[in-house]
Amino acid sequence: MLAAGLTAGAAAVLTVTLWPGGSADRGGSPSVGDTTDDRSPASSAPAFPVSKPPLTIPAVREHKAARGPGWHPDRGAQVVVSEEAAGKLADEGRLLADELGLEYAEGADPGKGDVELALVAGDANPEAYTLSVSDERVRISATGEPGVFYGTRTLKQTVRQGGTAPEGVIRDAPAKPQRGFMLDIARKHFTAGWIEDRIRELADLKYNQLGLHFSDDQAFRIESSSHPEVVSAVHLKKSEVKRLVALARSLHIEVIPEIDSPGHLGAVMAAHPQLQLRNAQGVPSRGAIDVSKPESAKIVDDLLREYADLFPGTYWHLGADEYRPLTTADPEASYPQLAAAARKKYGPDAKVQDLATGWLNDRAKVIRAEGRKPKAWNDGLFRGGVVQADKDLEVEYWTGKELRAREPVEYLKAGRKLVNLNDEYLYYVLGEPNDFTYPTGERIYKEWNPRVIRGSRPVPAAYDKQILGARFAVWCDFSSAQNPEQVAAGIRLPLRALAQRVWDARQPALSWDQFRALAEQVG
Repeated sequence: MLAAGLTAGAAAVLTVTLWPGGSADRGGSPSVGDTTDDRSPASSAPAFPVSKPPLTIPAVREHKAARGPGWHPDRGAQVVVSEEAAGKLADEGRLLADELGLEYAEGADPGKGDVELALVAGDANPEAYTLSVSDERVRISATGEPGVFYGTRTLKQTVRQGGTAPEGVIRDAPAKPQRGFMLDIARKHFTAGWIEDRIRELADLKYNQLGLHFSDDQAFRIESSSHPEVVSAVHLKKSEVKRLVALARSLHIEVIPEIDSPGHLGAVMAAHPQLQLRNAQGVPSRGAIDVSKPESAKIVDDLLREYADLFPGTYWHLGADEYRPLTTADPEASYPQLAAAARKKYGPDAKVQDLATGWLNDRAKVIRAEGRKPKAWNDGLFRGGVVQADKDLEVEYWTGKELRAREPVEYLKAGRKLVNLNDEYLYYVLGEPNDFTYPTGERIYKEWNPRVIRGSRPVPAAYDKQILGARFAVWCDFSSAQNPEQVAAGIRLPLRALAQRVWDARQPALSWDQFRALAEQVG
C-alpha cells in the first residue's frame, strides 16, 4: 500500500510549497525517492531495502525513500529540544516523549536513538514540516510550532501502525489552512471531559479548529456574568471552558465560539420575552429576536464582549442563518415593524433583508473591536439590497436549500472567502430530520473534496484558493437520538476521511477498505 498523497487529483492547479529549509515543491505527484542502490562497492553496510512511505491519517504528501534501518523508540532514548527552542517546543517535546515512552531533554546533543525537535528560519508555511530519519535518529523541523507538532503526530502514528519509522525524508504540509469540527452543545449537553477527548482526537488528525455553538432556542450552555438569567441549568462553567481552550491551544487547535443571531436566540428570549419578534398577526417567531428594538442589540453585544476574553483566538462566528422573517415569501408584509425600521434606518428602498444585514455588520463591528475576524453562515448574506454584508465576513457555506438560495459560485465570484460545511457530506444531525442522513466516511473519502461545496458537484478549480478549508459539524436537533458515546463512534470514520481530504485534496491512493483498516491500526 502506498501513502494516499501519491496520486494526482482532480484539481489541476499549480501550487508552490516552500518547505522548512527552503526547498520548493511545485506541484504534481510527490517524489517517493530513488530506488537505486547507491552504496559504494566497498561499503559494509547491511543491504537494507529501499524504504516505503509511512501509512498515516492524513497521509504524508511527500516521502523521499532511502536505505537504512529506520527508527523505533528504544528504552533510554530521548526527545531533545534545544535550550533556545524550549520556550516554544517544550509542550510538544514532553507530549511526544510521554506518548512514545521516551525521556525528555533540553539542551542535550541528540544522539543515536533520539528524536530532535527544531525550529528553523525561513518563509515556509508554519504548518509545514520536514521529518528526516537517518543514522537511527529522527529530526523534525519547521518554521513554526504547529509544523513541529504535526511532525510529532506523523511520528506517533507511524510507530503505532508499524513500530518503525522508515528511513528517508518526509516533507508535508496541509492543502487548506482551516480544518475543523463544529459541535452543537446548545441543543445537547456534552461534558467537558467528552469535549477534551474530541480535542485530542482532532489534534492527532491534524485538525486546527473546534467550533462551539453554545446558544440556541433550546439552551444557553456557558456560564455568564453579564446575563446570568439566560444560562441554562445544565451548562459548562467558565473554568471548564478555560481548561478546554488551554488544552486546545496546547495542541494547536483554535476554539471558535458561536452565539447565533438574530435567529436561534430562543434561550436568551426565554428570559427576555419582550424582545421576541412577532408577525403582523401577533404570532411569535420562534428563535427570532426583534432587531428593530435597541435592547436586542444591547443584550447580544453584552454577551459577545463578555466571552471575548474566554475565547482568545482569531475567529468569531456570528451565525446569521435562518432568521424567520427572511424565510417567508413576503417579509415586509409579514413583519411591517421590521420593514418600517429598515426604511427609517436605510432609506425608502430598504427592506427587511437590509435591516438583517445591518444587524450582522453591527455585530461584526463589535467583535472586530475585540480583535476577532467575523464568520457567518451563507444564508445570512443576501443578494441585492441597499445594505451589503461587510467584505471581510468569511462565508461558512452549509446549504443551498433555503428560500432565495444562492449557489457557492455566486459568493466566490464576489471575491468572498469560504469554508465548506456541505450539509450533504459534512452534517451529522441527530435523529436525521428534514431528509438528513448520517454522513459516512466512505462517501467523504470517495466523493468529496474541498471544492464540493453544495451537493456533489465541485466548483471550478479557479476558485480553489478562496476555499479556505472545511469543517465537519454535529448538530443535535433531536438530542436524545444518540448518547455522547454513540456520537463519538458515529463520527469517528467521517472525521478521519475528512482529515485526509482537507489535508490533501488529491484523490487518495488507498482504497476505502485499506483506509478503514489503517484507521483501526493508528487510532
